[in-house]
Amino acid sequence: MARRGGRPRTARATRPASPARAPRSRPRSRPRSRPRPRPRSAERHGHIAAAPRRKMRSPIPGLGRVMVFLAAALVSASLAVPEGWGEEGVQYGQVGTDVTLLCAGAHASSPVQWRRAGAVALPEGSAIRQGTLVLPHASLATAGTYSCYSEDGSLLHTVSLRLGHLPGVPFVSCRASDYENFSCSWTSSVETFLPTRYMTTYRKKSLTGEEKRRNKNGHVGPCLQDPSHPGTCTVHGSEFWSSYRLNITEVNPLGSSFRLLDVTMQAIIKPDPPEGLVVEPIPLAPRRLHVSWKYPSSWPKEPHFQLRFRLQYRPVIHRSWSVVETVNLSEVITDAFAGLEHVVQVSAKDFLDAGNWSEWSAEARATPVRDLVTTASEETTTDTSLEILAEEPSQASNPEPINHSDPVEKMAVLVSLGIFAFFVLAAVLIITILIWLRVRKQGKDKTKPHNFLVAATHLKALPKAQIL
Repeated sequence: MARRGGRPRTARATRPASPARAPRSRPRSRPRSRPRPRPRSAERHGHIAAAPRRKMRSPIPGLGRVMVFLAAALVSASLAVPEGWGEEGVQYGQVGTDVTLLCAGAHASSPVQWRRAGAVALPEGSAIRQGTLVLPHASLATAGTYSCYSEDGSLLHTVSLRLGHLPGVPFVSCRASDYENFSCSWTSSVETFLPTRYMTTYRKKSLTGEEKRRNKNGHVGPCLQDPSHPGTCTVHGSEFWSSYRLNITEVNPLGSSFRLLDVTMQAIIKPDPPEGLVVEPIPLAPRRLHVSWKYPSSWPKEPHFQLRFRLQYRPVIHRSWSVVETVNLSEVITDAFAGLEHVVQVSAKDFLDAGNWSEWSAEARATPVRDLVTTASEETTTDTSLEILAEEPSQASNPEPINHSDPVEKMAVLVSLGIFAFFVLAAVLIITILIWLRVRKQGKDKTKPHNFLVAATHLKALPKAQIL
């Protein structure tokens, strides 16, 4: 007994020794290793699953959130597919596939008969298998109302079959009429012949690391649809220097399809046309028109976001436009045609040349005042025309000719004749001088041989001694 009692004492005394530290270190390491399997159970409840996901998506920033968002959109679309697409008793099918119609209320062993409303026989190739009607390779013409009857002819079930196509990727375009909101519109790329819904959402793309760490402004929000304007949605409270990702998902009873579109406010900004366009003639200025307009009501009147404008105008009888750009809200046209009505339009664009020009405004028209000199000349022309008409040749046998020549025209003819005569005389004089010079040269050439012969004769007559 004493030995048994002494052993534990020795054991207590040896606990501080180095060999006794190993067993203590083991139990300490075990609880530290226990939290490793905990995330598995925690992931089921959604408590600690965020940490490993952040590590997985770190190579591609934001990719995890986009994929989660797309998955959520597709799941919600798939949940909405089978239900809530019309009246009760309607079944949808895809064109080109085999469609099976069930006869609700019929027993599995009892035979049934299928009939199509408004038709004598069922579509070609259809077959009845264990009470169900199979329509192979259904086409749009196969759609209709089908009813199944029991063996005694009593009605068991009626189903309306509607056939169509899967939705295609929609065409999407976005536009911002100001720097605080933007709207997107879409059209379907495939005519599905089926009821269609659209799910429209957006997400602001984080541009800084601080926003990514805080996850601010990175949430998914709805792009609000207006029932009065189908095929459009609007994002309110946008930021001019930010980028956004739009998700337009087209859903019908057969499935869904979506398009992702990245937009930047600077690229899609397109103001509305200017308003209040007024064109007025300027008194005592026959070739001038004063044009004024106002900012579009949808554009906020802020000094940091201004617009510049371009003005186009033309006479109503011409087709080509003259264009002038300005930053003011008024402009004076200085090259208008007096007395002719002019058409004027104006458009706007961001002052820093971001985005696109707006559509042209509604037309405004005005006519410059007529100049007094122009009016007098027109009256003189009219009187002259009347005189010419009055002086037309009569129907007599030998009418006297009427001289309508212009003094200026006579003077021009005389000057032309004088110039022509001058050139002719100059040419004759030059030819004469050339002929005289040639004759003179020929005369000199004839005298040279004669003098040579005289000198030779003189030498021959002299004595030889004198010559030597």
